[in-house]
Amino acid sequence: MLIRFLVKNLFSFKELTEFNMLPGRFNRMPYHVYEADGISLLKLNAMYGANGAGKSNLIKALALLGQFVETGNLPIELLIETFKFDKESRKKDVYLGVEFIKDEVPFYYGITVNQGIIVEEELQFSGVGKKEDYILFTRTDKPDDKELQLTFCKEVMEDKEASVFPFFLKNEILERNKPVLFHMASRKNKVFDNFKKALQWFTHDLVPVMPNARPTGLTIHLEEDAGFYQFASQVMQSFNTGIKSINVDTIPIEDFFGEDDKQQAERITAELKANPDKIRPFLTAHEEILFVLRQNKVVAKRLYFLHDTDGGEAKFTAAEESDGTRRLLDYLPAFYAAIKSKRVYLVDEIERSIHPLLIKELINKFSHDEKTHGQLIFSTHESNLLDQDIFRPDEIWFAEKNKEGATEIYALSEFKEHHTIDIRKAT
Repeated sequence: MLIRFLVKNLFSFKELTEFNMLPGRFNRMPYHVYEADGISLLKLNAMYGANGAGKSNLIKALALLGQFVETGNLPIELLIETFKFDKESRKKDVYLGVEFIKDEVPFYYGITVNQGIIVEEELQFSGVGKKEDYILFTRTDKPDDKELQLTFCKEVMEDKEASVFPFFLKNEILERNKPVLFHMASRKNKVFDNFKKALQWFTHDLVPVMPNARPTGLTIHLEEDAGFYQFASQVMQSFNTGIKSINVDTIPIEDFFGEDDKQQAERITAELKANPDKIRPFLTAHEEILFVLRQNKVVAKRLYFLHDTDGGEAKFTAAEESDGTRRLLDYLPAFYAAIKSKRVYLVDEIERSIHPLLIKELINKFSHDEKTHGQLIFSTHESNLLDQDIFRPDEIWFAEKNKEGATEIYALSEFKEHHTIDIRKAT
């Protein structure tokens, strides 16, 4: 679960800027507040701003940090996307920090990059303002002269086996542009369990959904997860899409490709017989076909939808549905997972390629479900989504540019507005 995120000198953020999921003193919608290890956190947030205000940059920056930690590869954005209205920005520190909870344990992770070199990195147990923080590791360096220093907590250094790793990491493995946290994935000693837990939050619990993203494996997910199928069917049937039911076609690979492309069928068949548990996606412009091995035969799994017509039923593939219907379908795995699991979903431009009323209904469904477990954070420039029947005042944030061209963000709760105020009309 996300507590707070800080960013400085990246994209349109010049000064250190904080975004958080901490609730204000409101009694409305108490089921929007999760309790975790004595910490209260909100489940929903809408970041609103005009085009160019920088609202998407907040999501992009947090997604970038997750990518960096997971892959270990320095994103080019940390070199070239510093604050552009400052001519010296490329020589200044870029800072990214995030406070979060994983398996009831609060952590804080921060990293400072200067001209492609990680000059500071730290992981700690967060005291969340109630007790002292406890450092798990710190790393310092200098961009001009290599002065790499690496310090681990006493639990690591007092363990005979584990204490060898920091020395080996510093002198043999660690590159100046790779995060220490990335190297925690393969640690076996139990003393590193909390380090791995923090890493898993980035690799498993933090899920960015960017505007052009499409979920993979949707057909198998629908076929094998009865709960998700029921959720997806209910949404698609109730949101005026005209869809009566969602179904999965199972087609022998020879029939799918036909006589004209036997070689493609043979290649995929050989690939799957060599890796029987693999799922082989086949992407077209508007749909995903999945090839799998079933009873030693390769078959194609393809979604189709039934619509009621005057003459009975009409069958449509995903490619034949509207852009809005396909985009709604794309969002369903994220919304379902946010309901069922303690993950953080970051959705950039949530209204893109979908009618605002449809996405509003989907957000409304998440908002008023009292049994959700995850967090949904999204950016939007669609003012019709900012409905106080869906959000608490502390769940609506605004992004705007100041006179320097830098993005500033603030919550609606900073203003003394009654919950009956129509934010869309500012009245």
